[in-house]
This record gives sequence, C-alpha cells and structure tokens, in this order.
Amino acid sequence: MIITKTPFRMSFFGGGTDMPAYFNEYGGSVLSTTFDKYCYVNVRHLPRFFDYTTEVCYSRIERVTDVSAIEHPAVRNAMRMLDMHELRIAYEADLPARTGLGTSSSFAVGLLNAFYCLKGKYADKRRLADDAIYLERTLCGEAGGWQDQIAASFGGLNRITFSGSGYDVRPVIVSPERKDRLNDSLMLYFTGFTRFSAEVQKETLASLGDNRARLARMAELADEAENVLVSRGSDLGDFGRLLGEEWKLKRGTSSGVSTSAVDEIYEKAVKAGALGGKLLGAGGGGFLLFYVPEEKRESVKSALTGLLRVPFRFENGGSRVVYYAPEDYDFDGSVEK
Repeated sequence: MIITKTPFRMSFFGGGTDMPAYFNEYGGSVLSTTFDKYCYVNVRHLPRFFDYTTEVCYSRIERVTDVSAIEHPAVRNAMRMLDMHELRIAYEADLPARTGLGTSSSFAVGLLNAFYCLKGKYADKRRLADDAIYLERTLCGEAGGWQDQIAASFGGLNRITFSGSGYDVRPVIVSPERKDRLNDSLMLYFTGFTRFSAEVQKETLASLGDNRARLARMAELADEAENVLVSRGSDLGDFGRLLGEEWKLKRGTSSGVSTSAVDEIYEKAVKAGALGGKLLGAGGGGFLLFYVPEEKRESVKSALTGLLRVPFRFENGGSRVVYYAPEDYDFDGSVEK
C-alpha cells in the first residue's frame, strides 16, 4: 500500500501567463506558494477476490473490469500511461474540489507519485510535474496552464518562469520572520461557490490576444511582488496592494472570472481594511484571499461573518510518500507481504 500527500497551492501573481499559447511567444512568470491543506491518494493492489479488477473511490465509487471503462479521466489515462492494473485507488482531501486551489493537479501529481512508488521507481519533482502536465493537458485534453502541477510537485514559495524552452522553478528566499508576517496577514475565505475551471480557462484562452497587455502586466507584478518580499526595507503591505491590482487585471481577462456575489464579498473586505486581495484560480467561485494588516483583521472578520475562513500555514514539502508497505503481488491471484 502507498499513501501520498500532496499540497494545494495559492497563486498570487501571473496566472494566465503559464499557458503555452501565451508563454511560448511572450514568456510568463508566476509567483505562488503551497500551504498546509492536502489531498491524499491511497493506492494498493486489488487481489482477485472480486468480480471487478479495479476500484476507484472519490466522490463516487467506480468498479470496473477494464481500465478503459473508468469514467474518471485522470485515473483512466494515468493507469494507461504507466501501465497499471488491478488496483484500488482512494482519494481524500482537506478542502473541496473546483475551488481555485489547483486540486485536480494536486490529485494528478499525487496519483502519479503513488503509481511510480508502487512500481518501485523514483520520480523526482520535475518528472512528476512534467508527467502531470502531460496527463492533464494532453491525455485528458483539459484547458489550462502549467503552474498547478509544478507547484504541487515542488512545494514551497516559488517564482516560476515560463518560455518556449520550458519552465524554471526558483525558491523565493524570505527571512522566516518576514515570511511569518506575510502568512499572518493573509486571510482565506470560501465564497460558497464551486466551478469547473476548465470552462473559464477556455474563455481566457480564446481571448489571449486581446489580453496580451493585461497578461504582460500580471507577469511584471510577479517581479514587483518578489522584490517586496525579499527587500527587508520595503513595506510588506505593498504585497497586498499589488494583489488588488492583479485582481483588477484578472477580472478584465474574462467575463467568467468574477460574479456579483464575489464582487460584493471583495468590496466588504476592502471597506473593512483589507489592502487588496484576489479570487484564487481561474475564477467564477472558490476561495478569496485577502491581505489584511494586523489592526484590521477583526474588522474584516466581522464584515465577512457567515463566510467560512480557513486558517493556513505555508508549506515547503510538495508531493511526498507518507506511507509505504511493500507487497509481493502474485498475478496468479494472491498477495504476499
């Protein structure tokens, strides 16, 4: 049995510039972090005691005798990709899917990590990211960028740059005290709405040409925000103000990015003292992230009473195997430990 633990991510700046249709021509830049909310993937061989050969448990349970009959596209294609058979696969998560936290990519990375481990092979962080990108974007044909798979694989607070030759991941080096101050200043709220990001991504992708100037500025904001973080003398509140600028630019990239309900929540937080914030992920719902100075946090909490706030801490580990119990699988029908 293998259990992997893979973090979710929050993207601060540069979302949209991680799409190949954009960065292959113009380059791209993203500033993001992973945090201590995770998905867990449990994979083990399924002995031949049943009238099905593969079982997949997520929001539903699938039991099939042929991998091609699996309806979950990531599971079906990942099993084909790595030639996996006769498995029981179970998924659990700390936060719900379709909420702007890169949950589907975290699942893809964690699933591939478990498959490699079950096969007795080591896959480093780049291999996991590359394979997850190929799985989701090529085999599953899902619209979107590359940052989610990279963040889930590598973990930590990173500057990710994109070009026609691929991508580069560079950790953002911030003093522990300053990083804690940033973490304490960020407040995460669930809007109460979920959405399929691929639909918003398709609209954004279709209008990349019209949004070129906005996306170029969003990439520049990743530069400016990184400078705020690493420069000890700078005002950390500028990070929050830049988040506000990022959100205004992002809202202009697609009609599906925001809703009247999301706008109302955002305005309440800003009036209560938030310096800025943004909706995480492609848009349409999910989680809102705000930068709030210490003296305004109780005011923001009061203004957003009724919404679920999720406390969190940054994490640095990325996807990892947290449980490994080897099995000798006998394809004649038995399992020996």
